[in-house]
Amino acid sequence: MSTFFARLSAIILTLTFAGVTACSGADRASVFPRPAVDAPIAAAKSTQTAVLSGGCFWGIQAVFQHVKGVISATSGYAGGSAATAEYEIVSTGVTGHAESVKITYDPSQITYGDLLRVFFSVAHDPTQLNRQGPDEGTQYRSSIFYGSDEQKRIAEAYIAQLEKAKVFPAPIVTKVVPLRGFYPAEGYHQNYATNHPDDSYIVYNDAPKVAHLRAQLPDLYTSK
Repeated sequence: MSTFFARLSAIILTLTFAGVTACSGADRASVFPRPAVDAPIAAAKSTQTAVLSGGCFWGIQAVFQHVKGVISATSGYAGGSAATAEYEIVSTGVTGHAESVKITYDPSQITYGDLLRVFFSVAHDPTQLNRQGPDEGTQYRSSIFYGSDEQKRIAEAYIAQLEKAKVFPAPIVTKVVPLRGFYPAEGYHQNYATNHPDDSYIVYNDAPKVAHLRAQLPDLYTSK
């Protein structure tokens, strides 16, 4: 997503792979283990946030907008400074930012661990280093930006659990790092998959992720 023109050229590769690059781990979702270490379901309704990055934020946002218990999902940038949190600058790959999504959720409806289960199983391929499908660069890296010691503990434990179970054929490259700040992306990036369902990039890269969520994790899917 270095430029919209680059995305258009990437569609050629996407058509070639016809969705394989979009959800390389998604077919394992039906047997994907639940986190052995997780926060308990909260007794009362409230809000908490999680920040995740795993490729183009359009697809990550689209997936989590269809997860039960998620109140909102916002595309943005994390990992760099406020001064460089602009699309054209982030797209150079030298800002330290990753295209990310801030997920606001109700912990009485879904746990942080289950959000990570969605993240690893259908939202992206955590074995791809500094890329995701047709998109390449450090801004597309797989990262979990933790906002508390509890989130860090759950994330690190789940990665270790997945590695021990050999869920993926290659090592998980996802980094668990502290959240220093999250900066919402420009308006035209928000709800992009919803607003542009016929965009070829969405059709071949992101719509299949939502479909896999519905098919493989129906207990976590909502049509909202």
